[in-house]
Amino acid sequence: MTRRTEWPDSFPDRGGEPLPPSGGGTGSGERPSETGRGAYAHGAGAGPDPDDTAETRPRSGARRGAGPGFGEGASRRSRSRGSGSPSSSRAGRGEPRTTGDGGPKDPVEQARNICLRLLTGTPRTRQQLADALRKRDIPDEAAEQVLSRFVDVGLIDDAAFADAWVESRHHGRGLARRALARELRTKGVDSAVIEEAVGQLDSEREEETARDLVARKLRSTRGLDRDKRLRRLAGMLARKGYGEGMALRVVRQALEEEGEDTEGLDEPF
Repeated sequence: MTRRTEWPDSFPDRGGEPLPPSGGGTGSGERPSETGRGAYAHGAGAGPDPDDTAETRPRSGARRGAGPGFGEGASRRSRSRGSGSPSSSRAGRGEPRTTGDGGPKDPVEQARNICLRLLTGTPRTRQQLADALRKRDIPDEAAEQVLSRFVDVGLIDDAAFADAWVESRHHGRGLARRALARELRTKGVDSAVIEEAVGQLDSEREEETARDLVARKLRSTRGLDRDKRLRRLAGMLARKGYGEGMALRVVRQALEEEGEDTEGLDEPF
């Protein structure tokens, strides 16, 4: 525990002359409490004297509010921190990243990163990647260099893409060869590659899938008249790429199995 010393208001050797007021001079009569406040104000780490009088507290508070460590300087530092670095501002605006010397990134490196990101978890055709690079303003030469390299190492394989697409869309959606070929064309797959891929499906397999589709849909058409059922079921097959002849044949056979009169259903709808 620190022992507190009571200081008199005057010294005998000065003939009872009162001490100068706080902060009014730098002579030997300065009180210890003033010395403590001076050290705190200059960052010595000591806290303010708990016995500060009401007269000295406002001045200490003003020092805290207006001094260079707490007032204007702190505001400047706060504004500086809030403004963010130039690179983070560019990233927020979507501007292209730059290298350490401030120049734009190598377009080949940009193209490579874009392709790798797009291929993560999802196969894509060469044309799809080329379109993506063009939208991002990658020069044609850089795009061609990266795409050719990806083909060489097997990261782009339009034939494998087409095979997988046909298998997945036929089993999952019941699409026929005509619809599958149309989808692959929109993805930029070469015609020869498309023909080979859809060739996996022969007519027998396609008709079997059509029968399964009609069987699943048939129940929801019960209660409708025969012609309306025909239009709904055959229209569903047509939208999935099945030919008119096959669609009529499959629907007629399904309705016959339910006891419907199918006379005249061989006519085009």
